[in-house]
Amino acid sequence: QRTLPYAVNASGPTTRGHAGPRLPTRFPMLHFLPPVVRGILASALLGINIACWALLLFPLTLVKLLLPSARLRQAPGRALVWVAEGWISCNKFWMDLVQRTRWQVTGGDGLRSDASYLVTSNHQSWVDIFVLQYQLNRRIPLMRFFLKKELIFVPVMGLAWWALDFPFMKRYSKAYLARHPEKRGKDLETTRRACAKFRTIPVAITNFLEGTRFTAAGHAAQQSPYRHLLKPRAGGIAFVIDAMGEQLKTLVNVTIHYPDGRPSFWDLLCGRVRQVVVRLEEMEIPAQFLGRNYEQDPHYRAQFQHWVNQLWERKDALLEQLQQQFPAGRRA
Repeated sequence: QRTLPYAVNASGPTTRGHAGPRLPTRFPMLHFLPPVVRGILASALLGINIACWALLLFPLTLVKLLLPSARLRQAPGRALVWVAEGWISCNKFWMDLVQRTRWQVTGGDGLRSDASYLVTSNHQSWVDIFVLQYQLNRRIPLMRFFLKKELIFVPVMGLAWWALDFPFMKRYSKAYLARHPEKRGKDLETTRRACAKFRTIPVAITNFLEGTRFTAAGHAAQQSPYRHLLKPRAGGIAFVIDAMGEQLKTLVNVTIHYPDGRPSFWDLLCGRVRQVVVRLEEMEIPAQFLGRNYEQDPHYRAQFQHWVNQLWERKDALLEQLQQQFPAGRRA
């Protein structure tokens, strides 16, 4: 097991392994401040971080937008990835600044920034995204999420997602396809075109199988068979595998546990996230799942759903084990 706690001293925290960036020892830490004050300062740092990196991102986006061919757009595309990874690194900086989180991390030693991955995780809080970025930034390619097509119109962020080549997809409901059968297969075709740009570059496509954050109410409404998880939506990652073909051969299966309960984003800003347990597992995507059509092949669909359900059963058992191993309030 690779345990990555902070070793706190009078000069500030240091880290081992991949827990995060090492803060300069002369930099004043903010752990002694009241949580609300830390939350306000962290919010300000987050806003400044966005503004500063946006000064680099939007001019590069304009250059990329004006260039006439995909080949010419590759250079500003690489620069934009560097900007995004820098933004994430600065987020890691203010996270370390306001809290002394103890990271308990196992696995992921074989991850590479020049390989392609499909990343999935259980989903409990918006903090999950920051945890994933904290642990995986620059260890794998920039994580990109499949987004609904409508999100491209979100002010500022929609343009940033487009510039960073986040794939936008349009999914049709079963009811809509029943009324418009001519649209069947068009969503996959659109996604394949969106992913064509990734054929020549490493990519990490990230997908939360549960589709939404875990809540007790949602768990009860679903009558989920899992103790700590909502039902997985197998179609999500099947859709990604269908679109990306053989480029995605490895699944990074991430399990996140918060011993002190699911934190809110405000808890993160206030430095109240005392412990985070992360388990990283690299798994080969079964070869028989590559090059298949989830929507039109019922035999494959049943096989794939069975594989995902087994994955979720193991994750549920692991979360139960982690709750026993890292109970609330315990300092590892």
